[in-house]
Amino acid sequence: MKYYYAYIVECSDGSFYTGMTNDLERRMNEHNEGKKLGCYTYNKLPVILKWFEMFTSPNEAIRIEKQIKGWSRRKKIALIEENWGKLVEYSKNYEQFGNKINKYDESSTGSD
Repeated sequence: MKYYYAYIVECSDGSFYTGMTNDLERRMNEHNEGKKLGCYTYNKLPVILKWFEMFTSPNEAIRIEKQIKGWSRRKKIALIEENWGKLVEYSKNYEQFGNKINKYDESSTGSD
């Protein structure tokens, strides 16, 4: 059976990159070899794999990748840390929880 992965890497500048692949080991090597000049991670090496999920459907992996790309930095951190309570809290309406946000949680660079 073929598997597909949605993943998050942390770049050397502290930003996150979210992607999808059918070969996670190969993709991590490609990121860290820095061969593709136009890639987001090119000048942010090394990257470290922080989270991944495996799927049997490429469409499901792509759907999750796109969903995570739309998340805030603090929500990605909650996922990486498997902090399900914070993940749910950060999924709620910003107007309801916006006053609890500190500047570090919302700081964002790159594709965060």
